[in-house]
Amino acid sequence: MGLSRLAALHGVATSYSPSPDVTVSVPDDTVIAVLAALGVDAGTPADVRKCLAAAESRSRLLPPTVVVWAGEPLPPALAGLPPGSTVTVEPEPSGPPGHPVGRPPAPLSMRARAAAPAAPPPTTAPGDAAEGSTDVPASDAPGAPAAQDSAPAPLPAWWIPPPHGVHRMHVRTPDNRRATATLVAAPARVPQPPERTHGFLVQLYSLLSARSWGMGDLGDLADLAGWAGRSIGSGFVQVNPLHAAVPGEPTDPSPYRPSSRRFPDPVHLHIESIPEYGHVRDRAALDDLRQDAAALSEAVLNKGALIDRDAVWELKRQALELVVQVPLTPGRRADYCDFLAEQGQALEDHALWCALAEVHGPDWHTWPEALRDPRSPGTARARSELLDRVDFHCRLAWLTATQLAAAQRAAEDAGMGVGIVHDLAVGVHPAGADTWAQQEAFAHGMSVGAPPDAFNARGQDWGLPPWRPDVLAATGYAAYRGLLRGLLARAGALRIDHVMGLFRLWWVPEGRPPTDGTYVAYDAEAMLAVLVLEAHRAQAAVVGEDLGTVAPGVREALSRRGVLGTSVLWFERDWEGDGRPLAPEKWRRDCLATATTHDLPSTAARLTGDHVTLRHRLGLLTRSLEEELTEDATDTAEWLALLARLRMLPEGDGDEEAAVRAVHRFLRRTPARMTGVWLPDTVGDRRPQNLPGTWDQYPNWRLPIADPEGHPVTLEEITASPRLHALMEVLRPRKPRTAPPGERRP
Repeated sequence: MGLSRLAALHGVATSYSPSPDVTVSVPDDTVIAVLAALGVDAGTPADVRKCLAAAESRSRLLPPTVVVWAGEPLPPALAGLPPGSTVTVEPEPSGPPGHPVGRPPAPLSMRARAAAPAAPPPTTAPGDAAEGSTDVPASDAPGAPAAQDSAPAPLPAWWIPPPHGVHRMHVRTPDNRRATATLVAAPARVPQPPERTHGFLVQLYSLLSARSWGMGDLGDLADLAGWAGRSIGSGFVQVNPLHAAVPGEPTDPSPYRPSSRRFPDPVHLHIESIPEYGHVRDRAALDDLRQDAAALSEAVLNKGALIDRDAVWELKRQALELVVQVPLTPGRRADYCDFLAEQGQALEDHALWCALAEVHGPDWHTWPEALRDPRSPGTARARSELLDRVDFHCRLAWLTATQLAAAQRAAEDAGMGVGIVHDLAVGVHPAGADTWAQQEAFAHGMSVGAPPDAFNARGQDWGLPPWRPDVLAATGYAAYRGLLRGLLARAGALRIDHVMGLFRLWWVPEGRPPTDGTYVAYDAEAMLAVLVLEAHRAQAAVVGEDLGTVAPGVREALSRRGVLGTSVLWFERDWEGDGRPLAPEKWRRDCLATATTHDLPSTAARLTGDHVTLRHRLGLLTRSLEEELTEDATDTAEWLALLARLRMLPEGDGDEEAAVRAVHRFLRRTPARMTGVWLPDTVGDRRPQNLPGTWDQYPNWRLPIADPEGHPVTLEEITASPRLHALMEVLRPRKPRTAPPGERRP
């Protein structure tokens, strides 16, 4: 009982329910290990009693972080303050990080008092800071319950809504108790995408053009966005995470296990678009590198080679070493200096990790002991010794950021209502830059994963150390805020992988199987408030990947804050009724609707059953091939029958291209705000980009987009594909601004 109580106080689950009628107890050893990762010693019964007594005797006037939502009642932490308490809010400086504008905003001073006649919410516009000091009666007794009707409870008259932002709040009670907390003042919802828009989903590395250096790059992304917006009226392009990878031999090709989520990987740079490229003196060296890059692309496109990220990076690194020798123009130098100021310590740490990794290898746990602490004197000396390499990596981060911004501008200039949708991975590599620079924020010795379920009886271990919820709260979610701000700065929208992680994550102690993990809760109110605030600042929409096991209330909480969900056609069935495919009008509105994702079979493979035979060849099936094919064919037949009944398949059975178009006609019929088309589907690609459960058995994350026969196709060939244009005609809401291939505009 004591261990369970102690675990509950720290948000650690001692049981979980994989299905409504099943409850599984978590092993005590797991609970003890997870508590230890949170800094709580529960190794013996005496330790448990000691920690429990300390936790229960601890009384906080305020939690470390408090959230207030625009236009909504105050949280209990504020509404329940004793009458006469003084509340002072110090608003955060205005202007971007590193460049505060003007004098610091005046503090907001308030005093909670006893009940008085109710007053309507203040008319101060969101974002307008009040000046000076205010001392007025409270509109209702502290702690009084909110009204239960549809109208929100009025704010107490003593409360002065602060501007949207992250502020410091100080409270002093009449009996002289004091508390300081971070105050997150957030808008009620994230910005929404335009009504009914469609776009492409693509793994950028797989999108090679005639000018690529062996893999797709940011120049190709800008080109795709410009063409899609102008030619077929697309509203967005969603890409895989472009986070910085952990260098290695070979580098882990998965974009979902990066070194850092805070900075993009310069392997995505389009080298020729860098302004200094044209002024490199050693043209012969550049020409040789370009010839080698052309050979890499030729091997991928025409000789059956896989995308070789390490080979691509080696060529680009050599080219960039030449490019950075070119002096920046005054304007470019000023822009670079601004970038350094805005990014501050975070960029310096990231660049230093990159420089140290060049010398000591990519796993900081194996570095000399003095360098394992980013704030040690030894690390400071190394920074001075590696100053040129640190600047090199800072420069690459800036160059990549400028090309990300250029891709978003290209999308906006092409008329896209959203633009580039970036992807936030659920975590980072345990040996990478983020875990080194932010060691105190991570639960070392733990890994994020998933519990056993109907699809995976052994559970999953993703090899990603989780953030500590207690440290996030104590620091005002600074690491999380910085991460989101950086990603959203050059995005039209953000996709969050495994968005349920804002509420809870499955922690697996190191050395234990995923079945021996447990859930650890996060302050979802704070996590959502920071997300909504940063999305509001960037005027960007947010899409949450909410597939798989979702706890009750999670989708409702996300929807309330304007976070769109993800609906995949093959999973949308009437699970609470007859289990048949869900009719289009019954789909939810606030979602991105799609036929597939990077972890699922392409639509053509799903329709033909190729995905089942692929898993059979790799030995991944748990039943006979005949059983799997029969079940898959039954599932597909039910969907095709629905499409036929809805008159979306006029061509009848047996026409694969027509069936793919019918699937997307169906998606268009749903009320979904965003419809995503998997770019490989437009040319009939049958190969998945990632096959979960495999490592060396399948070339995950290394395949170019290909036609039905598996022949790679370039960006130029994709955009000229009659198959693509026939498919997109199903979704196109307006006439194209440029003519499709082979046609002239009237």
